[in-house]
Amino acid sequence: MFRKFFMLGFSFSLYILLPSNSAAQENIAQKSPYIEENKISDGESPHSFFAGAGYGNNMIYMGSNVSQNKPFFSGSLTYGYKNEFFASVSTSHLSAFEPLISFSSLSLSYYHDVNSWFDISAGLSGYQVNNDLRDTLFNSFFYGYLTLGFDWNILYTTISAGGLFSELNSAYFNLRNSRYFTTPEFFNGKAFVSFDPYVNLLFGTLTKTISSYGTTIGVSTPFKPGKPSGGSGSGTGTTTNFFSLMEVDLGLPIGFNMGKLTLEAEPGYVFPAYSVYGIDSTKGFVLLFNIFYRIF
Repeated sequence: MFRKFFMLGFSFSLYILLPSNSAAQENIAQKSPYIEENKISDGESPHSFFAGAGYGNNMIYMGSNVSQNKPFFSGSLTYGYKNEFFASVSTSHLSAFEPLISFSSLSLSYYHDVNSWFDISAGLSGYQVNNDLRDTLFNSFFYGYLTLGFDWNILYTTISAGGLFSELNSAYFNLRNSRYFTTPEFFNGKAFVSFDPYVNLLFGTLTKTISSYGTTIGVSTPFKPGKPSGGSGSGTGTTTNFFSLMEVDLGLPIGFNMGKLTLEAEPGYVFPAYSVYGIDSTKGFVLLFNIFYRIF
């Protein structure tokens, strides 16, 4: 129910915000049942404020294994105006590293329903890493996106184009299909359970290296220090970049919604489009737990 608002403040599957897989950072653009069912009426305050907290077994972002297959924790605060403009701040702790706050973020976004079947959203987020982790985690960066949403009644499709700006810049493209549905209300009409299964295709820049050890394909992660992840072998060789499918993400967010409170669990699986080994691998099962509360 409040999935959209949490993702505004925590876009790592963010998810994911989180959310921990790559689909999460674009979930900010999906239609929210809260927005659909709670248009601002005459006399109602246009202001809203939300708090969120989350846990995940692994943080995957833009084809990169950020938390090195270890758990992470997050918290966020989100302000909304007329259910269209949002501003969020969030902090995250990665258990693989010692600092209490591994990185923080500030996000601004806009969402608008053009008509009953088409919506548009755009946003910009800035991520600031702890100074002690700049050489091991990632460089501070900005991410901006534009998303078009199409409601086919039985399916909801979003097409997103985004850009990541750091020491190196990179473009990304997402194609996501989901199907939101709920159970009948219970507890005297005060609660319901929601489901939002999705399939997400993430496209971005991959790096192909040909050397005496063979050919490897990995992710060119502009916000992470060091060489591209993926493949095996070493040595000098010829390196080329190309735009291609990076990964396929499957997820099933399940939410228990009651009044101002939402509890959500999201199991999912990430299928990278290239071979990766060790802690750099993004392939595998991911599990997120989130709690959202509307303060006003």
